[in-house]
Amino acid sequence: MRVDKSFLTNLIAFLSVVVSFFIYDNVIRDVLLYGGLFALSGAITNQLAIYMLFNKVPLLYGSGVIEENFDKFKNSIKNLMIEQFFTKEAIEKFLKQEEKKLDLTPIVEKTDFNPAFDALTKAVMGSNFGGMLGMFGGEKALEGLREPFVSKLKSSIIAIVNTETFNENIKKHINTSGFSNDLIVKIEEIIDTRLNELTPKMVNEIVQKLIKEHLGWLVLWGGVFGGILGVISSFLI
Repeated sequence: MRVDKSFLTNLIAFLSVVVSFFIYDNVIRDVLLYGGLFALSGAITNQLAIYMLFNKVPLLYGSGVIEENFDKFKNSIKNLMIEQFFTKEAIEKFLKQEEKKLDLTPIVEKTDFNPAFDALTKAVMGSNFGGMLGMFGGEKALEGLREPFVSKLKSSIIAIVNTETFNENIKKHINTSGFSNDLIVKIEEIIDTRLNELTPKMVNEIVQKLIKEHLGWLVLWGGVFGGILGVISSFLI
């Protein structure tokens, strides 16, 4: 079972104050009392500050920072992603790495070329030869050519996409600034769509989940330093 650092800090500080009332030695009593009070004050103050970071508290100006600055927060996320991760240079570097292993053969293999044969059939039947073919069964007479046509067309396109000239043209297109700029625009649209789905509550939960452990340490150290100041104060009073 994981112990909550904030709760443990507050509990120790509170018990220190309670125990001080049962101590008859003035020095020890003051050390426990002031140390506990200052520690409790420091811990609770930091805990309240953390709470105000994520939640709006009536009459407390500046509370609910994330909710109040929700739009700025979303824009900051977008700018971070665009400026740090999806820069034009980063995208072009990625594309250059990918172009070295560019192979369109699998895509061609999975492509359905039947619509091409259907278009060819309609073109033939609509031509001057259509009437003549009608005497021999019309479109049905051409159906036997479908499989050989599709196979031949696929083989021809694979041969084309594997030529050096074709690959050089593809690489040249990938490296053009227009291509990378269009890609950046698409990425921005995707980011905007996702960010628009976020609500202040969702952002609060995301941020709290990310930094909850560190905020617990903030409360703990607030109690520690508050306790030290309290002990010092007990000797000065």
